[in-house]
Amino acid sequence: MNILYLTFYFDPDIGPGAFRNTTLVNALACQLTSSDSIHVLTTQPNRYDSYKPVASEEEEWCSGGCPITVQRIAIPKHKSGFIDQICSFFVYYVRACQLARAYEYDLVFASSSRLFTAFLGARLARKRAVPLFLDIRDLFREAILDVIKNPLVRMILSPLLRAVERYTFGYARHINLVSEGFRSYFDPFRQATYSYFTNGIDTAFLGIPASQSTPDKPYRTILYAGNIGEGQGLHDIIPEAARQLGSGYRFLIIGDGGARIKLEVALKANDSTNVKLRQPVNRRELLAEYQDADYMFVHLNNIDACRRVLPSKLFEYGATDKPIIAGVTGYAASFVRDYLPNSILFNPGDVTSLIRQLRETPYQTQSRAAFRQRFRRQTINAEMASQIRGVLESVKFVQEPVTNVTRNSY
Repeated sequence: MNILYLTFYFDPDIGPGAFRNTTLVNALACQLTSSDSIHVLTTQPNRYDSYKPVASEEEEWCSGGCPITVQRIAIPKHKSGFIDQICSFFVYYVRACQLARAYEYDLVFASSSRLFTAFLGARLARKRAVPLFLDIRDLFREAILDVIKNPLVRMILSPLLRAVERYTFGYARHINLVSEGFRSYFDPFRQATYSYFTNGIDTAFLGIPASQSTPDKPYRTILYAGNIGEGQGLHDIIPEAARQLGSGYRFLIIGDGGARIKLEVALKANDSTNVKLRQPVNRRELLAEYQDADYMFVHLNNIDACRRVLPSKLFEYGATDKPIIAGVTGYAASFVRDYLPNSILFNPGDVTSLIRQLRETPYQTQSRAAFRQRFRRQTINAEMASQIRGVLESVKFVQEPVTNVTRNSY
């Protein structure tokens, strides 16, 4: 049985999409046999313009079970802008269709945060009349309409994207949603079965040692590491929070993205001296920064789409014993309250609440052993791979001829 696996981000790229899909492919391969195969169509590393490790155009992997073929498509340079991302995806779409043409598949799997990788999966699955398994990591239509303010553009784009969703989600045999906050959005698509496998904690983060006491530090470091986009809204919170907190605190921001320039402009306008921006780093360096930090910071913009999402950073942060500062609402806020003790929770953009709680809450570290055990990426991937294999087995069952049937004699 042959699986086509579509993902825009994959090893050695960084970011939640790459980490999730690289480990899931390996977990799935371990549950299949040598007569099966997985064909990964992805891109050359492109998550950040400032971080592009070298990767081969084509590789053969073997992690036990079935063989894996990884083909990486070179796409145009982009800085996470709307137009340049459209151009990049168009190149990926065309080239993926060309590369897939030479193969036959029994199942198409697509992991998608921006809808169009899922749409590509639906196109290729429909063409071959095979099942489609979707892993939906974000609600693109909601997110993009929240960002676009031009009413004419919104009026054109909304029905167009809704039609793409109907075409894509309406064909899927199974849909996994990384956040249970997405559940009601998918009510119209009753033909699919559903699962809710979240992001998880990678093995590297499970090895972070317990914090050492440093009572005489001149300042406390608040770390944010990840994408700097409109959805995070860092430019709306960090400059003013840094100004009010003063020299007793320092923000360290590691990352890149479409709203980084907005953050830089806001910091300059506020004359911020206690905020340091760094470009994305590899995991080894990131783990060192996690150990040095005092607080882990996450923030989502105050828009409708962000009330449904579950930031992947919460899983990495939760693996540490550091207090978490979370400016989130909706499902993410419920998740923090339920699973992440030793957290400061405030509404997005509410600098006053953030400052008050930070000053009033005594500093402490606290191990989150139950969280680490429950949300291990290895465990989640094994269960999700089993779900994919179940869909594949249903195809195999239909294809197998009926045997041991005796004819009626008259």
